[in-house]
Amino acid sequence: MHNNTCSWDIWNMGTAHRCSRGGEISRIGNEIARTGGIAALLAVSDAGAELRKVGGVRRSGGGRREGSGDAERRREGSGDAKRREGEGVPRGGRRRRGRLAQRHPPATSMLLRVGLARHLGLRRLQAALPLSLALRRLSAEPPSPEWTDTVDYLDESGEILSSARGARPAVPGADPTVLSGSSAHPLPRPAAAARVATLALRLRSGPSLSAALSALPSPPDPALLLLAVSSLPASDPTPILSLVAWARVQPWFVPSDDLSSLLASRLPPATHSSELLSLFDDALALPDHAAFPKTFNAVVSAIATHGLLEPAFYCFKRLRDAGFRNLETQTYNALLSLLFTRGLAFKAFEVLDEMASSGCALNESTYELAVPALARAGRIDAARKMFDEMRQRKGIGRASSGVYSVLVDVLAKAGRLDAAMGMYREMVAVGHRASPAVSTAVVEGLVRAGKLDAGMELWEEMRRGGLRPSFGLYTMVVEANARSGRLDVATRLFGDMEKSGFFPTPVTYACLVEMHASAGQVDEAMRLYHSMANAGTRPGLTTFTALLMMLANKRLLDLAAKVLLEMKASGFLVEVTASDLLMIYIKDGSPELALRWLRFMGSAGIRTNNFIIRQLFESCMKTGLYASARPLLETYVAASAKVDLVLYTCILAHLVRCQDESSERAIMDILSASKHRAHDFLCGLLTGPEQRKKPVLSFVREFFQGIDYDSEESAARYFVNVLLNYLVLMGQMNRARCIWKVAYENKMFAKAIVFDQHIAWSLDIRNLSVGAALVATVHTLHRFRKRMLYYGVVPRRIKLVTGPTLKMVVAQVMASLESPFEVSKVVLRAPGDSVLEWFKKPIVQQFLLNEIPSKADVLMHRLNVMFPSSAPEVRSLSLPRSFGMPR
Repeated sequence: MHNNTCSWDIWNMGTAHRCSRGGEISRIGNEIARTGGIAALLAVSDAGAELRKVGGVRRSGGGRREGSGDAERRREGSGDAKRREGEGVPRGGRRRRGRLAQRHPPATSMLLRVGLARHLGLRRLQAALPLSLALRRLSAEPPSPEWTDTVDYLDESGEILSSARGARPAVPGADPTVLSGSSAHPLPRPAAAARVATLALRLRSGPSLSAALSALPSPPDPALLLLAVSSLPASDPTPILSLVAWARVQPWFVPSDDLSSLLASRLPPATHSSELLSLFDDALALPDHAAFPKTFNAVVSAIATHGLLEPAFYCFKRLRDAGFRNLETQTYNALLSLLFTRGLAFKAFEVLDEMASSGCALNESTYELAVPALARAGRIDAARKMFDEMRQRKGIGRASSGVYSVLVDVLAKAGRLDAAMGMYREMVAVGHRASPAVSTAVVEGLVRAGKLDAGMELWEEMRRGGLRPSFGLYTMVVEANARSGRLDVATRLFGDMEKSGFFPTPVTYACLVEMHASAGQVDEAMRLYHSMANAGTRPGLTTFTALLMMLANKRLLDLAAKVLLEMKASGFLVEVTASDLLMIYIKDGSPELALRWLRFMGSAGIRTNNFIIRQLFESCMKTGLYASARPLLETYVAASAKVDLVLYTCILAHLVRCQDESSERAIMDILSASKHRAHDFLCGLLTGPEQRKKPVLSFVREFFQGIDYDSEESAARYFVNVLLNYLVLMGQMNRARCIWKVAYENKMFAKAIVFDQHIAWSLDIRNLSVGAALVATVHTLHRFRKRMLYYGVVPRRIKLVTGPTLKMVVAQVMASLESPFEVSKVVLRAPGDSVLEWFKKPIVQQFLLNEIPSKADVLMHRLNVMFPSSAPEVRSLSLPRSFGMPR
């Protein structure tokens, strides 16, 4: 034997010796071609029929045909077989001889006799082959036409079936290497591909697979590799990866879009995402990456379909940056679906824009994805534009109910009710049934926009169409009618809701109770309240509050107290609500009810705040309930509340207006209970200098120096006005003028007196009380008189700005003294010379010194004017009260 190798490896020998009789080769080849190779090839490998005599002819390069199967050749073969048996040559194998030891003359064609061997014979045949024959790796160059050896083909008995010169690599589908009867046929390409696939399935991976593939009689070409890979099962990607990995290092390998896309479609992204990304990178790294559109689409679609967001979008960006514009619609749809599912609408819109710019056609799935997403993202105009485009596109059916539902819902919630109703009508017209969610959205949008009539019309239309309203829709309609004041409709719908088996929510109960309470329907509100409690629904804070407010306004104090105790038992804080009810009674001018409610709060252990106590105290003072007011003030003071100057002045004002002696005594007790320093000042002001131990003016100045004018200036002005009223009524003019003088010194009435040199002097008393205005007038005119008489300054005119309220009071006092002041709308005016002459009269002098003249003084003055020689001068020894002013 020679060491040079032949073209048939172990697998080829086993397969060739397992062929059956005459026409079976053709049948198996057709079956291999039809079924993809693997199943038919396995059927060939399992065939066990023994072929006794087979003949065939192979044409080699233009040589002549030589008959085979004659009796002499069989006899010679039989004799050779017997000799080989004696020499120990294994049966059913093949034998090689050198060119010098050829027993048969060289021929231009090689005769191949193929026999069917059993498993045992195949093992013997394999053992008889040299190792170099099994491990030979063929070159990718075209087969040489020269024969390299002489090969004898033996059957199982050792009989020579055929003998010919050498072998060369046989190209499947080109070189006839299989006999069918007396004809030689090339090995079909599906069968050759199945041979490669079978090796990949059997050996799977590793060096053994590489060695077996390298020992094939002829190297596969890219088309054969594609056929082999396509025949491998998709459920097991390991053989596919191993086969492609072996092929990539072969010199004949050429990358192709078909093979790469097939590989990408066979690899599951869950376990082979790295291989898919490597395949993507390899294809993108090629100079002509634009020739791999199917690969890129398969990779991106597979990764996106499996939910791998980051790798999918990364691949998409790389393709976009590389200028690749051949992604298919299905790929874009998979990427859009993934982005929308993950909530990345802005990224999805970026992909959608790229899809439009690349010229990729949108299909129905794209519209189904994009239109709802655009609508939900607030891009309603873009969604409607795409929806109109979808309707006009040929080949696309009607939009699904989901698209219509989203558009109707978004339009209704956005306030575009006309568009929402149009879309709703179109949805019903094309045959879709509106879901409760869509109906709820439309009705809710109409109701919120104030179109309750249109909403109820749509509601009735839905009911007539057999649509059973949902719980949310019932709730919304009931609450809308209740809030709009249609309580009868709301009550009827509430009954229908309960009959339909829906259990009303606390919000629905609360809405009905609150609306009936607001309408003042006590019986219906209390019925719903008890129904709510019997149903086991706990009323909320707003429900209790609305119910209590209604009962308070209806003055049902006992029923309100019962509800308030139930509210307290439910765990709510009732102090604020009870205080609010107390304020209702106070503002309503019902201090008796307020006092009853306050006593109930005290018995129930419910406290109120000092502000409400003060409000109730003031209400009692206004209505003359002085006996109830003093305990309230004592409670107010005991709660560490500060009785400010304003509150004390209010009590003093009640004393000024009081005309009942017993009430005056009660008010004086209340003033004493306030414990304010102003009360000590008032008591000291009305006492004598012996008890006071200082002059009135010094005492007054000391009190006013203790006032914080930054925070209590307005309160101090209010106190001065009321106190001057009280002092004038009491006839204490000297003390009143001291109060005014100190108040003016402290700039509490800074703009009251104006000296404009020789032009005009004025006094503004518009914002003063009556007593303060009279005191200010007397004191200011006295100052004017001193300036005019002692300093000789006479202005052109003097004005007393009284305003419409005080005009008549001041004018009446001035008229009793025959003053030169003329009364206009809001001002008393007089020339300066006239006023100077008027100041020289004795009664005016008396008026300006300390006292306001009484009626008797005025009468005597008039008698003196009429009869100057008969009447003595009259002086009033008592402190008269103000002229024309009731107590």
